[in-house]
Amino acid sequence: MSASEHSPVAPAASAERRRAGGRVPDFFIAGQPKSGTTALYEMLRRHPQIYMPELKEPLFFASDLRPAIARRPREAGTRPPFPVTYEEYLELFAAAAPEQRAGEATPTYLRSHVAAGAIARVQPGARIVAIFREPASFLRSLHLQWLQEHLENEPDLERAMAREQDRRAGRLGAGERPQARTLLYSEFVRYAEQLERFAAVFPREQLLVLIYDDFRADNQAVVRQVLRFLEVDDSHPLEELEANPTIAARSVRLERMVLRAQSGRGAIAGPARAAVKALTPRGMRRRVFYPLRRRLLYRDPEPADEALTARLRRRFEPEVQALGEYIGRDLLALWGYRSPG
Repeated sequence: MSASEHSPVAPAASAERRRAGGRVPDFFIAGQPKSGTTALYEMLRRHPQIYMPELKEPLFFASDLRPAIARRPREAGTRPPFPVTYEEYLELFAAAAPEQRAGEATPTYLRSHVAAGAIARVQPGARIVAIFREPASFLRSLHLQWLQEHLENEPDLERAMAREQDRRAGRLGAGERPQARTLLYSEFVRYAEQLERFAAVFPREQLLVLIYDDFRADNQAVVRQVLRFLEVDDSHPLEELEANPTIAARSVRLERMVLRAQSGRGAIAGPARAAVKALTPRGMRRRVFYPLRRRLLYRDPEPADEALTARLRRRFEPEVQALGEYIGRDLLALWGYRSPG
């Protein structure tokens, strides 16, 4: 299927809807996942000159990668977790004030083969923000995230990556969920190719490429760089945040039991969950119960396997070099692939 066939909005229809007064986002945080995108989203949406919806990842323009659940026929009175129609997507930004910059954050857009073109058709003036992370560290964090979400059932990263060819072909192993077809780790580490898709449809001055190490080292400086890129007040006070840190489950069995109860499944779990919500304010749950649950269920992950890290670095060194050349920065030295000089 061609990119145009995947596109969620035809050019003529998108122009007509823009004329009808729908608010199209001014900027997009396009990726990568596990590279500070959630923290950046949370910090930006607190700025008075910026509007970002509660739904962090609408996934609308990544029609080639959207979960199948968003395409299923919906039951009467229910809505899918993601906007399906263009009108539903524009509703996310209806509350934005005319003087605000409206934006959204969908890390999947960077990996999508169609998102760049689809965004350019509805908003050719869009500003695009991309964040990249050293591949070995990135893949390890992504693997742990997928384990936590129970998408991945292979606890060993190298063995999980070895399953890519079978998963791509739909040959799933015992215990693998249908979503495992999308767990293609190496597809995420095509950095230069991903940037080139956006550079093909947007002027270079509308693309801002960030490095995760800089964001970690000086959170506020990088966010202020983004604010200047978006042409809003970069002197506004900022609250430093860390979102979605890399963690591991203490016990997979215990975690599943707790999450099952939290979701309200079971004859007792549902009423108990409803009672807790009724008796405890949302703020208290965020401040007390959720952090307590995290301490009980999760722990810091084991140190990275040095031998595997070295193998991943050898494998993805060409990608690092290509990205560095693309943005004019020695990433091989920054990420320790070789000594600077």
